[in-house]
Amino acid sequence: MHVFIVIVGLLASILLIGVILLQSPKSGSGLTGGMASLGTVQTLGVRRTGDFLSKTTAILAAVVMLLCFIAQFTLPGKESSKTSSESILQQSVPARPAAPAPAKTVPSAPSTPLLPAK
Repeated sequence: MHVFIVIVGLLASILLIGVILLQSPKSGSGLTGGMASLGTVQTLGVRRTGDFLSKTTAILAAVVMLLCFIAQFTLPGKESSKTSSESILQQSVPARPAAPAPAKTVPSAPSTPLLPAK
C-alpha cells in the first residue's frame, strides 16, 4: 500500500511541475503563449487557460500534500515501534555503568615552596 501511495504521489508531483511550467508569468511570456499553435487557446481562450492551469495547480498541490501525509502513516515497520512503551530517545540512551570507577588519589603538594632558579 505504501509503495502505491508513493508512486501516485510521484506522478502527481511530476504533473504539478508540468502544470507550473505551462503557466505564463506576470510578464506575459511563457509556455502558455506557445500553446496557441496547439489549439488550446482557440478552444479555451487565453484567460480561461490561465484559470484552468491555476485551479489545476492548486488541486495537484493539495493532492501531493495529502499523499505525503498519508504515506507517512503507511510506512512499513511502524507497527514494531507501537508495541514498545519507550520513545526513540529513551531507546538510544546508553546503559548506566554498574558501579562508579574508584577515584584516583591526587598526590599532595610539597610542604616547602620551591625556590626560583637564579
